[in-house]
Amino acid sequence: MPAFDEVVDRLGRLGPPPPPPAELAEARPSAVLVPIFPVGDEAHLVLTKRPDHLRSHAGEIAFPGGKREPGDPDLRSTALREAEEEVAIAGDAVQVLAELPTIGTVRGVVAITPFVGTLDAPPALVAQPGEVASAFTVSLAELLDPDAWYSEQWTIWDREFDMAFYLLPGETVWGATARILTGLLAHLTAD
Repeated sequence: MPAFDEVVDRLGRLGPPPPPPAELAEARPSAVLVPIFPVGDEAHLVLTKRPDHLRSHAGEIAFPGGKREPGDPDLRSTALREAEEEVAIAGDAVQVLAELPTIGTVRGVVAITPFVGTLDAPPALVAQPGEVASAFTVSLAELLDPDAWYSEQWTIWDREFDMAFYLLPGETVWGATARILTGLLAHLTAD
């Protein structure tokens, strides 16, 4: 696993993402922030657990983020605003280093653009009640543990999906968040 400084270096060399897939042209634009920070020389990231009362994706693990609002000048601003609203990560404390490829939810209703940003130190996370049930951190090393990951083939709406899962203590990351993680980790560990 690359150390935090190497993660920053690799993210800094990541070129612009490809254009969003054509099938997401009518999807609702949203953005998430993948906040990465050092603990010693090891890289960690922030995840949230969505409250059980939400209409969509209740109880799921996610990155801080949400839909683009009319006042957001761009999706990067959306990701930073949502991270501040949901878990109290101040936008001016984040150095956005990379934009990852936009992905769609399984139904293609929402287009999610992930932005990876670094923090100088572990954040003092404050979960916003109503939007976030809890916020927690995990090391990239934990996510890269071969026993923490598996995938299954799912058929949804007559389409085949490779569904990734990351097993964390007491939680399972899957869906769009797992797809974002898989892409990020593949980039960070590529030779």
